Amino acid sequence: MIQLSNVSLQRGIKVLFENANLTINPGHKLGLVGANGTGKSSLFKLLLGELHQDQGDLQVPAHWTLAHMAQEVSSTDCSALDYILDGDKPLRAAEAAIKHAEDNHLDTELAHAHDLFSQANGYTAKSRAEQLLSGLGFLQSDVSRPVSDFSGGWRLRLNLAQALMSPSDLLLLDEPTNHLDLDAVFWLEQWLKNYPGTLIIISHDRDFLDSIVGSIAHVEQQKINSYKGNYSSFEIARAEQLAQQQAQHEKQEREISHMQSFIDRFKAKATKAKQAQSRVKAMERMTRIAPAHVDTQFSFTFPQADNVSSPLLSIEEGEMGYAGNKIVSTSCTILPEMRIGLLGANGAGKSTLIKSLVGDLPLLEGSMTEGAHLHIGYFAQHQLEALDVSTTPLVHIQRLSPTASEQSIRNFLGSFGFNGERATDTVKLFSGGEKARLALSLIAWKKPNLLIMDEPTNHLDMESRFALTVALQDFEGAIIVVSHDRHLLKNTVDEFWLVHDKRVEPFKGDLDDYHLWLKNQKKAEQASKSETDRSETQTKPSVDKKAQRKREAEIRASLQPVKKKISQLEKEIEKYELRLSSINDQLNDTELYTDECKTKLTSLLQEQAEIKQNSEQLEADWLEQQELLEQQEQQLRQSD
Repeated sequence: MIQLSNVSLQRGIKVLFENANLTINPGHKLGLVGANGTGKSSLFKLLLGELHQDQGDLQVPAHWTLAHMAQEVSSTDCSALDYILDGDKPLRAAEAAIKHAEDNHLDTELAHAHDLFSQANGYTAKSRAEQLLSGLGFLQSDVSRPVSDFSGGWRLRLNLAQALMSPSDLLLLDEPTNHLDLDAVFWLEQWLKNYPGTLIIISHDRDFLDSIVGSIAHVEQQKINSYKGNYSSFEIARAEQLAQQQAQHEKQEREISHMQSFIDRFKAKATKAKQAQSRVKAMERMTRIAPAHVDTQFSFTFPQADNVSSPLLSIEEGEMGYAGNKIVSTSCTILPEMRIGLLGANGAGKSTLIKSLVGDLPLLEGSMTEGAHLHIGYFAQHQLEALDVSTTPLVHIQRLSPTASEQSIRNFLGSFGFNGERATDTVKLFSGGEKARLALSLIAWKKPNLLIMDEPTNHLDMESRFALTVALQDFEGAIIVVSHDRHLLKNTVDEFWLVHDKRVEPFKGDLDDYHLWLKNQKKAEQASKSETDRSETQTKPSVDKKAQRKREAEIRASLQPVKKKISQLEKEIEKYELRLSSINDQLNDTELYTDECKTKLTSLLQEQAEIKQNSEQLEADWLEQQELLEQQEQQLRQSD
């Protein structure tokens, strides 16, 4: 068990924790949340022994093995596979022991070393490492590439894979979904659900947290407050807590005002002086209740464009790629009211499509027609690198509009969190999140009518993501978004396009359907690979035809119960989906969040959670039956 008791920590002049307490039981999965700069990463360093508390007691079981995702981007000439295997310290120690024993002809030590290698699951290590690389979006050809060949974002994926490869009792992950695409996020979720040890995650991805953690630790005002349940449960509990705190604060302020009025009226009168003095002492003893507040520091918007064309942009028989190498093709039309989320595996062509839409890549074939008033606002993953770090946010805007007044620019920047002196601070001093907000402000200032955003939430904290989500909801133009943040996608887009097999096509379904589609694609690929392997290595022996036909009949008969079970599960899943859709519609009603409807709101949220849990189990059962059906059909094919 991990125990923090009255822990205080100060770094420089800033007090991060003061008498903070936290208990984490073995095997528990906890989300660590809070505004940037409150001390979440410093808490990780305390657990890793890289920092020591100024006061209080921190206990981590001495026999526990800790693993964490390094935030530094390493550069080495070793292969990606070897870099991942380096995360498994017992494996590498066993390999070194084997080499030492072999080099020195030490037979007894060699036998012991091979035993250590077996205990470290060394015979499956390479396969496990390759599975991690595949799950995180690496290609088979990447396995042997040196780490130095990869970009910074891909090296962070390698750091994540190395942490997952490490045998551990406690796993610490700091923003593991940054620089991942949606497919890799789905895979990582499943891996972490199956992780048997204690897990602590720092993340600003609420859907990711909802799927994995069983409790939340919220760092606020130098304390750590614990909440049972996932992030959504935490939001509800904290909202209720803040409402109660505000009500208590207002009640206390009325009592204090009443006392002060009595004191002011009667402190000079001899007959009332004793009572007045009693009120003074009561006020001195009273523990003041602070007014409730929420940490949202800004609320920005994307202003309406001056002019709009319809359609904004259209492509006819377009082929896109590099130097004659076609990566993706499409014919599409983008209208002013369209709100599109792009789906597809890493390398499928999402970025190629976006670069072609914004004009960074000319079409290889076909034609693209732009509306007369088309004005694109483009947020790219490398947008932060394009900022002039030697100047200020104020100057960035002044370069775009030299005639704009300084006050109007300051007012605009203030909505993005750059108030007062922050508007004239040098960009090189900014955090990644502040740079991302500045990049968004530059796009908003230009008043685009088509927003194209490639992973805009990287580096943004929870409050910034919420502000961006609201801004996109209110935006009156067209939107095309690539994001691994499902909460952003669910709340800002109306339709999805799938980039797959060198085509861009409408995807019929939501993100849950896409998750299921990915699973089926993976199964189909594995089945195809297994079929190919068998066809290459197996030669059919002669068989008894009569016995074969009898066996085939038995297999066909066995398919019917499985097919019936699949049909029943699909009907139950559909029933739950309809009810969940009805609940979601009710939850969109603002009147539901009044005091009069509190009981109904709680009931709906509980039912929503139960339906989601039941749906996940039904989906798992459905996949299991599908796999059984595929196995039986495979037996039929093998007997042909």
